[in-house]
Amino acid sequence: MDPTALPPGFAEQLADYTARAAAPAEPRSAASTVLLREGARGIEVFLMRRRTQMAFAGGMVVFPGGGVDPRDATDEVGWVGPSPAEWAQRLRLDDEGAARAVVCAAVRETFEESGVLLAGPDGSSVVDDTSGPEWAEARRALEARETAFTDVLRERGLVLRTDLLRAWTCWITPEFEPRRYRTYFFVTASPEGQHAAGVSTESDAAAWMGVGEALAAAGGTVMMLPPQYCTFLELAQYGSIAEILAAADRPIPEPVMPGLDPEGPSLVLPAHYAELNASTAPR
Repeated sequence: MDPTALPPGFAEQLADYTARAAAPAEPRSAASTVLLREGARGIEVFLMRRRTQMAFAGGMVVFPGGGVDPRDATDEVGWVGPSPAEWAQRLRLDDEGAARAVVCAAVRETFEESGVLLAGPDGSSVVDDTSGPEWAEARRALEARETAFTDVLRERGLVLRTDLLRAWTCWITPEFEPRRYRTYFFVTASPEGQHAAGVSTESDAAAWMGVGEALAAAGGTVMMLPPQYCTFLELAQYGSIAEILAAADRPIPEPVMPGLDPEGPSLVLPAHYAELNASTAPR
């Protein structure tokens, strides 16, 4: 897959944006979590395919994630791990409240879309099973915005295990896209005993895929946007989940916002992604 190629539908959006001479939309904050496990295919990642009817990234394979809910910024949630101030440094944010909201959104969206919950009764444990009907109803109510994530945790005596997350990268949707996001990508090891299951109102298929398997299928049977594909290129440089988590124990790199190549309808990305693609992507 060529990560600089315009994804399906983007050429039309670019033409419309150019014709309207419109000002770019302000990006919304969002969070996405790369769930990792060690499997028969080496490092495996949990992926979901967005329904084709979705206005943004319809038909694309993505990691669990979504927009920040204003209620994610509350300080009422039990919190274990780096403080919001430390997370602000890791995410290159000036506002501790914004950092709290992004981290909370990462955990909430992961639970909504996969059923994996990075929370536990205390700072040394996580819930061991989230597959029952009570948990399914909690996921439904969260997705419908009928309840706040803080209420789901408080009612069950749980605290947020932010120490299980690592910030990976930040991508900003190109200016010509009418729906724009500033998405913070996190990595985490899927907790023992929990089972990811991702079909929801936003996705119609979900599965674990090996990193090499996903790279081989990208652009063919698996359609990805550049942030997801480039994330796989980065993950392929490591031999274990422990190595990935260790590499992410630092502030995220500068945000990536794909630009447009003035000589053709393609994206411009940081040069190291082209180098990774040339050395890593299957032929």
